[in-house]
Amino acid sequence: MSDVQAAHRQLPFTVRFEWGYDGAMAVMPGAELAVVVDVLCFTTCVSVAVDRGADVFPYRWNDGTAADFAAEEETVLAGRRGGTGVSLSPASLRSAPTLDRVVLPSPNGSTLAHSLAGTVPRVAAVCLRNARATAEWAARNLPPAAVIAVIAAGEKWPDGGLRPALEDQLGAGAFLAALPGHRRTGFSPEARWAMDAFTAAEPRLGETLLECSSGRELVFGGYQEDVEIAAELNGSAAVALLDGGAFRRV
Repeated sequence: MSDVQAAHRQLPFTVRFEWGYDGAMAVMPGAELAVVVDVLCFTTCVSVAVDRGADVFPYRWNDGTAADFAAEEETVLAGRRGGTGVSLSPASLRSAPTLDRVVLPSPNGSTLAHSLAGTVPRVAAVCLRNARATAEWAARNLPPAAVIAVIAAGEKWPDGGLRPALEDQLGAGAFLAALPGHRRTGFSPEARWAMDAFTAAEPRLGETLLECSSGRELVFGGYQEDVEIAAELNGSAAVALLDGGAFRRV
């Protein structure tokens, strides 16, 4: 995205927030850490899986090579939600009898994480469950002036355009809100806006997730448990970093 205006890159700030792949490409120059947020449900799935010690391989959505990739890596290929076995459903990953290595394609968070591999030194999968743990990891392992680019994956409209999704804004805000306690400064206005949104929603977080557009879509489809798992604020101490093509617990 060489044609992006410098004003849109949030360059004066070391903690940045944007949406989707194009936003990531705009604000990632110089970043030490890219934080991918897809609360309903990719990064929540990653959090649940790494809690169990599993490795999660992000992959492009609707890519015909996914099955071949899973076979090469000797992993399970997750199916669509509602099928048998593991899928893009946190509940399916939590209840699976065994869980070791899984390829988990998704149209938003997984595709975004796959595209960022190798473009920035570290990529973290963040959701409401591991927001504080990941912020604490960043405070321990990154220099105070290191650039952190937080990317809300968002959802898709029927024409494929980006639909900003409230749950991802709140997940990003939960991570960002935990950083100032570690003397982190340099927040862009966009990042502060996400923090403020999370602070406002936190007292009614579970209800908000169930009632937002993406939450209602899952509830109407019979997947209320997935939304409830996603609302487990700071319920996990496991940080998920991309390492060798897979998110692993650190």
